[in-house]
Order: sequence, then structure tokens, then C-alpha cells
Amino acid sequence: MKIRILLLTTFLLTLIQITNSAEQEIKPAQSRLGMNLAGPCDWTTEYPFVDVFRLSRKWISQTKGAGWGKGPELERDENGWIKKLQENCWAETPILTGNNGHAPAGEYVCLYDGEGEIGFTMNSKIVSSEPGRIVVNLDTKKGGTFLALRKTNPQNYIRNIRVIMPGFEKIYKTNPYYPPFFQRWKEFNTFRFMDWMHTNGSKQSEWSDRATPSYCNCTERGMPVEDMIDLCNKLKINPWFCMPHKATDSYIENFAKLVKQLLDPTLKVYIEYSNEVWNSMFEQNRYAQNKAKELGIGPKERPWEGGGMYHGIRSQEIFKLWEKVFGGRERLERVIAWQAAGGESWTDKIVLGSNDTGKNADALAIAPYITMCIGPNSKPDSGTISKWTVEQVLDFAETNALSQSIKWIQTQKKVADKYGLKLVCYEAGQHLVGVGGGENNETMTKLFQMANRHPRMGVIYEKYLDAWRNAGGDLMCIFSSTGTWSKWGSWGLTEYLDETEKDHPKFKAVIDWNRHNPKE
Repeated sequence: MKIRILLLTTFLLTLIQITNSAEQEIKPAQSRLGMNLAGPCDWTTEYPFVDVFRLSRKWISQTKGAGWGKGPELERDENGWIKKLQENCWAETPILTGNNGHAPAGEYVCLYDGEGEIGFTMNSKIVSSEPGRIVVNLDTKKGGTFLALRKTNPQNYIRNIRVIMPGFEKIYKTNPYYPPFFQRWKEFNTFRFMDWMHTNGSKQSEWSDRATPSYCNCTERGMPVEDMIDLCNKLKINPWFCMPHKATDSYIENFAKLVKQLLDPTLKVYIEYSNEVWNSMFEQNRYAQNKAKELGIGPKERPWEGGGMYHGIRSQEIFKLWEKVFGGRERLERVIAWQAAGGESWTDKIVLGSNDTGKNADALAIAPYITMCIGPNSKPDSGTISKWTVEQVLDFAETNALSQSIKWIQTQKKVADKYGLKLVCYEAGQHLVGVGGGENNETMTKLFQMANRHPRMGVIYEKYLDAWRNAGGDLMCIFSSTGTWSKWGSWGLTEYLDETEKDHPKFKAVIDWNRHNPKE
């Protein structure tokens, strides 16, 4: 009898473990959530690639005796590599500047083509050096470093620089992704590449302006389309592309052709015109309003309405170009993104209701943040909130901000239903941040960051996600993945890639909710 009981107990424990394991892992296609990935920059704390030089800053020209960055203009080739250096001049670029001790420490391998001299400055020690290969020990616990180009042969200038994390030299070509990044979001449905593409204020208009795999970094022009596609193919995650606001038809068509050629045919493609064209803080908002004036669209006394109408017109033009390349709409999700707080009159009558925009889209996208934008003149104001406890901040976030967000969702769902559109989120999450001078209130910033680390923030996220599901919302893209917090906001679900679900309750809440609320 004891043996039978023991066997039964073992069987039940095994069954529980299998059940729990199944709950903990879902495929991207089952997920209701997407993720906005952090933009490439030298201070990022999200390292997509084991080649960290790809996140280096634009070359800085230096001259002996002059001030910082006061060197002559650098002569660069079409891929950004420096063709020659003037006398007493060198160039350098920072790497891993925001890691704060969280990037891998140890022996990095710098590989390059051409002839010249490369050095490393702070927090580094050269272990060995030979033409084309330098081993450098980086003490990332102390911070980042600078790669310095001290000499280069104009007839065979240094190019194709790579700085490979410890342990990845032999496999970086076939496995370019840093494993903690690659694994972290593998269960999510969609990657929104807005920040990867440097969408806000983009200067790209012609296809020749785009980022290419051969360009020296990913910080000046954004990530190449090829990398975005490759990442999605390997993880079977849908891409969400934001077309630059100045992009020509030729640019759009070439972009679409490349995606059709390279993307896994089982994946869908979300297409959006720029990002937050409604938002006056962005260049694309002014561009849309000016285009509306040129075309005589909208009332002169309310140029923002014309901007909204132009957004719909240009979006439809972009959609048609994609449809032409893809031979139909089956794999496309044509997104019209607009302000969550705009209400029915703004989203419905001005954007979707004009020029047949609502009839020629698949989804209405909003960003119904749990919003606390606090400044000296808001209600409550930054001076008042700075005297609150963390619990009071969380009380307000849950009672006021969350309930407001849910109302926005419900209102915009009615608008989406009117046009037979899905309701999706292009961005979502908490929005506790100082504005209009409130960002300089250090006490309030610290309170907001403490609130973001508090277990109750995880509870608020669960209620938020439940409300979205219950309202009939479709895809929700969280903003954002990984990034350090500052007075400008605590956007990252985590601040560093080496942090776990135990470190951040809101991160754990999103991961758990995603696993326990798969699509039916």
C-alpha cells in the first residue's frame, strides 16, 4: 500500500510539474502581447548583439590641444568608416557607456580589416594585439570605454570593426544575438521596431538613406531591416514596422519588397505610418500639418485636424504600396495609430471618418497609458506629490490613472467596432513621469521609481491587462523592454538584462499574465 501511495504521489507531482511547465511556456502565436524594443545607442542597457561595436556612437573627431570633439570633419566612406585622419587628429567612439556594471566583464575581442592603430581608453587593458585582432580586458564594473582610431592607412583604411563579448568570437557570425536578450521576449507575439528604426524625427526619405548591414553602426541610422527580419524569423515573432514620415513611395516599395523576400511567410506584418503623428513634440506632427496646408486639407484655424486627416491619407497610400508588393492584404495588419485620450470626436470624425481611412485599415492603435504626467500646474501638482508616500502614489495610480485608462480603452473600442477594426495598443504600461518642469523634482522622481519597483505595481499591471482583455482588445505592445530609469520616465520593464522577474514586479506581472492568458 505504501508503495502504491508513493507511486501515486510521485505521479501527481510529475503531473503538476508538467502542467506548470506548460503554463510557463507559450508560443509567440498564442500571445496577446507585443514588445517595444529599446532603441540602439551607446548608453543602452539592452544588448541585442554580442558585437557591441554595433551600438557605438557616431565617430567623434579629436585634435591635440583643441576642446572635446573639436577635431576637423572626418572623411568617411559610404558605410561610415574613416578613410583617413589628418595630422595630430584621431577619432573615437564610446561603447557600453550605460552599463553601470551590468555588461559582461572580461576579455573582449576586437576584430577589424585594414591597416592602422586602434586603442582603448578608460576601464580597459590590452591583453594582446596583432594585425586585425586585439584582445582587450574591459572592467565593465567601472563603466564603459572608448575605442580610439589613432592611425589608418588611406590606401587600406581600417573598417569592419567588431568588438565581440567574451566567449562569442567563434560563433558570433552564425549566432549574433546576445542570449539574455534573445531569450527574454521569445514568448511575445510581436516586436514593434519604432525605436529600432529611429522613427521619431527620422531624416530618411530615399531608400539610399536607410540603415544597411554594412554600415559602421546602428546608432546613426537605426537598425537594418535585415536584422529586424532575421530576429523575427528566428523567434517566429511578427514585426511591426513604422514607416518614416518623409519616406518616398520608392522607399516604401523597396522596404516592402525586402520584407516579402526575407520574412518567414507564416508571419504577419504590422504597418504604421511613423509614430504618434498626433503628438506636437515630434517632428512628424509638424510635417503632417504642413503637408495638410500644402494640400488644402482641414480647417486653417485648426491645423492639427488637417494633420490628422493627412495621417489617414498617407497611411492609405502606404498600405496600397505594401498590398501591391505582397499581392494582397492577407499577411498585412494595416494600422491607424492615434491618441487614446482623443475621444470619439477626435479619432472617429477627424481621422477614421475622413477620406475613407476607417474603411481601408485593419486596426485602430492607441496608447492607453496608466497616466500620471505631473508638473507644477497639474492637479495634483509636483510639489504636492513630492510630499506623498509611495503608497499614496500607488493609490492615485490605481484609483485615478488606471480607471482613466480603462475608460479610454472602452471608448476607443466603440470607435474601432464602428469601423469593423481591431483595437490594438502600439504602446502600453505605466506613465508616471514629471512634465513641464516636474521632471526636475528629484523627490518626486525618486517616488515614481520606488512605485515602479513596488509589488503593488505588479498588481496594477495585472488589473490593467485584465481590463484590456475584458474590453475585447487585441494585440497590446508594452512600452518598453529594457532601459534605465531617469527623470524622463521609468519605461523599461527591467533596467538591465541581468535582472530577473524577482527584481521587478511589473516585469513579473507581464510575463505571468502573458503565459496565463493565451489566445483561444
